[in-house]
Amino acid sequence: MSSLQPRHLTRRIHLGSVPIGGGAPVVVQSMTNTDTRDGQATIEQIRRLEDAGCEIVRVAVLDEAAVEQLPRIKKGIGIPLIADIHFDHRLALGALKAGVDGLRLNPGNIGGEDKVAKVARAAKERQVPIRIGVNSGSLEKDLLARFGHPTPEAMVESALRHIRLLEDHDFHLIKVSLKSSDVLNTVASYRLLSEKTNYPLHLGVTEAGTLVDGAVKSALGIGILLFEGIGDTLRVSITRDPEEEIPIAYSILRGLRLRERGVELISCPTCGRTEIELIPLVEKAERLLRKVKTPLKVAIMGCVVNGPGEAREADVGIAGGRGKGILFKKGERVETVSESELIPRLLREVENITGEKILD
Repeated sequence: MSSLQPRHLTRRIHLGSVPIGGGAPVVVQSMTNTDTRDGQATIEQIRRLEDAGCEIVRVAVLDEAAVEQLPRIKKGIGIPLIADIHFDHRLALGALKAGVDGLRLNPGNIGGEDKVAKVARAAKERQVPIRIGVNSGSLEKDLLARFGHPTPEAMVESALRHIRLLEDHDFHLIKVSLKSSDVLNTVASYRLLSEKTNYPLHLGVTEAGTLVDGAVKSALGIGILLFEGIGDTLRVSITRDPEEEIPIAYSILRGLRLRERGVELISCPTCGRTEIELIPLVEKAERLLRKVKTPLKVAIMGCVVNGPGEAREADVGIAGGRGKGILFKKGERVETVSESELIPRLLREVENITGEKILD
């Protein structure tokens, strides 16, 4: 296989106004790490996530106090809101009454058949989808006894079991995730499930780790599956503020040419020819350019000799050395500026191209 595979055609559902599956663009999700009972802090974090490009957000609903904050949170944000529920069907019913756009729960652990029926009926009345979230760390005991450990086959059997619980109540607004911290098990699980169901799939490598490990494992697991046409939504899970997840998610999608959003930053790894403090320049630019929503390739190179040529496909860039540098577009020199003005001049040019404000 040398090119992106056709997307698996899954059922179309909607989370609020956002279409999921059925050929819709792959959607970027995240989850807050605030205490949902602190409605204002949760709203503020979700707004930062929105600014970063998050399209759907999930909040943990641990008790009735959290349920009480959901209407306020829903009113204060501009993207669909998913309530994450475990064990207590009353919290799911309360979240639905509060107006959430989606639920994330496992029907098998919310209190029995009659409780599943109540949640399924209430969700169906409101046309609110339910994501079945299978996690390798919380598989049913009988499946662990049968398979020995959380194998892909065990994960898929768990998912199909939960799907049947909802289907038995004529509920079909379903999305499914199969998350493991093991990349290869994650990939194998999704491959197997995609052969057995056409419900939309939410991709992720759970408990992926810190920034570098989490980004690498997510890019591998999510990237392989997306390359094979599997997946309708995704979340990059890292042990950082959730806003840090979003650029990684879009980098994965951009690398596979599935979505285009924001700046693709091209920078050289530095070498003995570098005559400028390139690393802090790149880090500063990356931080400031995160505000940009327009798709754009921006290069920051450490060599005025080869830099513009090496970054010829960039829309705009800078290359510095010996106290000064050049601004270039599409590999062509535009002007020479002092080293101290390289980043401000680059950012002004990006503002001119995109019409978006970066500098205060």
